[in-house]
Amino acid sequence: MNVDGKEFILVGTAHISQKSADLVREVIENEKPDCVCVELDPQRYKALEQQKKWEELDLKTIIRQKQLATLIVNLLLASYQKKLGEKLGVMPGVELLEATKVAKELQIPVELCDRDIRITLRRAWNSMSFLKKFQLISVGLAGVFEKHDISEELLQEIKEKDVLSELMNELGKAMPVLKTVLIDERDVYLTQKMRLVSGKKIVAVVGAGHVKGISEALEKNHQQNLREIEIIPPVSPIWKVIGWGIPVIILGSIAYIGFIKGASAAGDNMLYWILANGIPSSIGAIIALGHPFTILAAFIGAPITSLTPLIGAGYVTAFVQVYFSPPVVKEFQTLSSDVLNLKMWWKNKLLRLLLVFLLTGIGSVIGTYVGAYEIISNLF
Repeated sequence: MNVDGKEFILVGTAHISQKSADLVREVIENEKPDCVCVELDPQRYKALEQQKKWEELDLKTIIRQKQLATLIVNLLLASYQKKLGEKLGVMPGVELLEATKVAKELQIPVELCDRDIRITLRRAWNSMSFLKKFQLISVGLAGVFEKHDISEELLQEIKEKDVLSELMNELGKAMPVLKTVLIDERDVYLTQKMRLVSGKKIVAVVGAGHVKGISEALEKNHQQNLREIEIIPPVSPIWKVIGWGIPVIILGSIAYIGFIKGASAAGDNMLYWILANGIPSSIGAIIALGHPFTILAAFIGAPITSLTPLIGAGYVTAFVQVYFSPPVVKEFQTLSSDVLNLKMWWKNKLLRLLLVFLLTGIGSVIGTYVGAYEIISNLF
């Protein structure tokens, strides 16, 4: 395809395919382009090139930056892809790494054209409603713990057909917003980055699901301001109103009860709020087999964090858990396989940390609604 005096050669690949890796090498060696564009961002490229291990994660920093939810989603997706890779005998991303390897051998410049994976995931997460987020995590967990083996017929189909495009079409029907961020926006991003590279002949190695979108974007010859799709959308003002509205209503109700019925009644309602939040959250920590101090932190922290939208009980308990019961190197090394085994979520300390985060957070949410209902009811 020729655009603005440049020739673009798109190589659509399956992200788990040795045949794709062989095709990439063949095209680059035969075409000898001026530049090779690859569907990778610097973070993903570094992870592939250096075979980055899970043990390099700085868990305390992840918790401070409130990125545990993103880590869980990323982990589920990576584990499922790894499961497919083990079945096929090829690990995910081998064809992308092959493209950079061949280009270096031939001394051809390489351009990493994809958007930062962290921006993509956060834009996708922030664009979904609470129900859609819950649906995504539920589907992800169900897929991870699915016990049925992948049939030989399906494996052959993955090798020979562009099932990725079909999968994205189904994803678009179920979650249009998710498809917009994961596919459509990145089609535009990849296209614009490809247009900006120097040289007359460009070979672009991208997932098969992106070929159609990139081709259409090249034909339209539309100039995209990349900053517009690199911005992480802010939380809706409605959620901020709700987040601050709940503590205002609760504290205002307790104060009003104290004014009408006396300090004793206000104290009773405050005690009810503490117990309604602390008990379910600490039960969540117990179910996750959290450290004793984590259980205590859940009981103390949930009533407080429920009165501020700045931090949730899950992050408080996760920080305490990682401090008193940090994962060991072996548990990071077996993470990809352990995540597929439900029992290992209680045995692997990193997975147990994620359980603590999820279950104490759920317990706090339940306690908030129970406590709010009781306290507001006492007004009448």
